[in-house]
Amino acid sequence: MKLKPLSYIPLLVLSIIFIYPFWWMIVNSLNTAADILNIPSLLPRSWQWNNYIEIFKVQPFALQYINTLFISILGTAGNIMISTLAGYSFARLKFPGRNTAFIFLLTALMMPIEVTIIPLFFQMKTLRLLDTFVPLILIPIFASQGAFSTFLMRQYFITLPKELEEAARVDGLNTFSIFTRIILPNAGPVTASAAILAFLSIWNTYLEPLVFINTLKKFTLSLALANFNDSYGLPQWHLQLAATTLSIIPILIVYFIFQKRISNAMVNSGMKG
Repeated sequence: MKLKPLSYIPLLVLSIIFIYPFWWMIVNSLNTAADILNIPSLLPRSWQWNNYIEIFKVQPFALQYINTLFISILGTAGNIMISTLAGYSFARLKFPGRNTAFIFLLTALMMPIEVTIIPLFFQMKTLRLLDTFVPLILIPIFASQGAFSTFLMRQYFITLPKELEEAARVDGLNTFSIFTRIILPNAGPVTASAAILAFLSIWNTYLEPLVFINTLKKFTLSLALANFNDSYGLPQWHLQLAATTLSIIPILIVYFIFQKRISNAMVNSGMKG
């Protein structure tokens, strides 16, 4: 069914409402701090390209960018490795306590990180892992994001025909070979979607770096953005906006390339219990 021309008007209005904050951010990233406090304009008043150079002088922003990429890539890889194995186990393998374990998984899925952050802090302190990247990599694997990825994978594996595995067993494959040679190749779309969602979650996380990281050179982008302040502790808005503009580039690239895959995985998962 084709949309009527008049139906595009509310869509256009909604698009402007959602796009304007991003446009405002980009425009003011090229303004001075004083210009940002003036009446909003659709174009920069002073075109301060130097703002994008200054953010690398105020703090080690390039290193913080690399830190975030490193943590996001390793955390996503671990998340997918564990969630695919756990999801297949819940979907296909029969073992004592499977249903109970799945209930605990759903509990972890519904539990926000704010509830467990204090116990995690003391646990990492006991293991002498504070001010390292280890907590930031492990938490997305075993906390709520990992539980979500496992749930996503489990729901998808349930939809796969059992005949695939039965035929593979007739050919002499064991469980692990079936998983690696039959199941995983068929789970490419949902695996990619889980990886994208995990990457976006890790990239944007703020609370965990705030709790576990103390050294400026180990900051992630989320901490770095809140650290552009003057000598009086007041925000340097023009630098914060320039840094924010650079920080969202990977997220926009990932989302625009894979948005259909993300939507399809979210729709198709959870269709079977």
